[in-house]
Amino acid sequence: MCFIMYLILFCFVLGLVAVASNPSPYFAALGLVVVAGMGCGVLVGHGGPFLSLVLFLIYLGGMLVVFAYSAALAAEPYPEAWGSWPVVVHMVVYMVGVVLAFVVFGGVWYESSWVSVDELGEFSVFRGDAGGVALMYSSGGWMLIISGWVLLLTLFVVLELTRGLSRGALRAV
Repeated sequence: MCFIMYLILFCFVLGLVAVASNPSPYFAALGLVVVAGMGCGVLVGHGGPFLSLVLFLIYLGGMLVVFAYSAALAAEPYPEAWGSWPVVVHMVVYMVGVVLAFVVFGGVWYESSWVSVDELGEFSVFRGDAGGVALMYSSGGWMLIISGWVLLLTLFVVLELTRGLSRGALRAV
């Protein structure tokens, strides 16, 4: 299980490097989807499968809006891919930074800090993720409603900006 978590965390960092080093929004959006998937994999590994599913669905819905907006703004006929020279240089520099950070801070992070959410399950009536979801809907219900309205407003703004050849606000630029 520890090897799988290391693999998921490595793919998470690799996705972050892909997002940070790529100038093209198409490939950066793909890197963000990978990062979202690996982050949800970390949550599943620590015992929160329902919360990770909700996070993945909400995050991917938001990513579709961001991808539509960035694809409308940067419509390049030949975007730079991961194999082009400047992108490879950026990826190598970021990976060297990640390795150096691991060498410097690797001694203070032990495997014993990987505690699952159900570690103390015998003292609880509910699972940890179910209790967290109940708390999210009870205490943070208004924030969920506001976030839903903001996502809906963002969708309408993106649709208005990319509406058509002559009617969209950014097509005149």
